[in-house]
Amino acid sequence: MTPPATIESHTISIIVDNEPGVLARVIGLFSGRGYNIDSLTVTETEQESHLSRITIVTAGTPMVIEQIKAQLERLVPVHTVADLTVQGASLERELALIKVIGKGEKRVEALRLADAFRARVVDASTGSFVFEITGRTKKIDQFISLMQELGLVEVARTGVAAISRGENGGNGTG
Repeated sequence: MTPPATIESHTISIIVDNEPGVLARVIGLFSGRGYNIDSLTVTETEQESHLSRITIVTAGTPMVIEQIKAQLERLVPVHTVADLTVQGASLERELALIKVIGKGEKRVEALRLADAFRARVVDASTGSFVFEITGRTKKIDQFISLMQELGLVEVARTGVAAISRGENGGNGTG
């Protein structure tokens, strides 16, 4: 009996035409086949050529990831699909705003932990803080977990932004 295939997380960068309906088609591909999106970011990256980068973090068996990439490549507005996880040398960052309410020792501990995680205070009152933190998803997850005990009340996250390292473009260019 063969062991079950392992589920892997992959970061996929997709360069598409920046036009109405493109994001809906990409998301429709995922939802129509029952694939989950763990993180999604999209923005125009090349204004003159009207191109956008969609960065998706998804998970699946190696076969499912290959199916996702192949299906994305067949979509008409898609120019390139790059699996940054497979390419290896890539940078991934996320930004989060985290609101913590607390007084006394909990307030002091929240500030101490924020300093250790290099989170910045972007808003403060006598009873609350809003921290801004950037980094890899695991770092942000750890910070949020620690803040739960200290009065965490709200979190807003951007999703993962990723780019390949070195001289070659992770989107098939360069």
